[in-house]
Order: sequence, then C-alpha cells, then structure tokens
Amino acid sequence: MTEETKLHHIALEFEKKEQAEIFFTKILLLSQAKSYSLSKELSKSLFGLEKPIDVILYENKYVRFEVFFTPVQMKHGCTHACIEVQDKSSFIARCRTYQLEPFIIKKDGRELLFVRDFSSNLYEVKEQQKI
Repeated sequence: MTEETKLHHIALEFEKKEQAEIFFTKILLLSQAKSYSLSKELSKSLFGLEKPIDVILYENKYVRFEVFFTPVQMKHGCTHACIEVQDKSSFIARCRTYQLEPFIIKKDGRELLFVRDFSSNLYEVKEQQKI
C-alpha cells in the first residue's frame, strides 16, 4: 500500500467577507462549506489577537481554503498557495471580470502564472495536465 500526501487546506487572512466570497466562489468556483468563529481565547492563543475571528471554509473535492477574517491585513512575504485550474485562459478571464490582474514571472525559460487576491494573498496557478 502506498500512502500519498495531499493538500488538506490552506489558511489565509482576509479583511472583507464580500471580497473573499467573490474570489473563492466566483473566480476559483469553490463552495462555502462551513463557517464558525474562533473564541477570543483561542484567537489569542493561536494568533496573539485578543478578539474573536470569523472563519469560512471554501472547498471542492480537490482543495480547501480556511479563511480567517482579521481586522487588519497581515503580510506574509513568500506565503502563497499553488493551485491547479483546468484552463488558464478561463481563469484569467474570471480574474479580470473582478478587476484582478494575473501576472507572469519567467523562470528557467518557463512562464509561471500568479495572481493576488483582494487581500494581497499570492497564488501560483498551474494548468491541470491533460490525460
């Protein structure tokens, strides 16, 4: 028996629920699976923030994002999620519909596609391999 490592979820911060809803449901085409609130005590223990934090899980059968709504935007430098989409052109079009501008970075003769969401979280976007 071979065990595989799979992505369980990626945790991110957002300031505005409306923007998260657009990005995760309209651009990434995910569903809202669950929402809950971290208590003030748990929030302080985990993140050093002394207030409750609302959380929404967005997912499909391949990926899950746990989105924490924080009162201020937190920068993470190199933090990003790498996602696979079926068609890069369609993905880029959906981004532009909502005023997000994907960009390309050239690396070793390849073009890597990236996009930042409404809270400046960074995503690397790969096209799924056709079988």
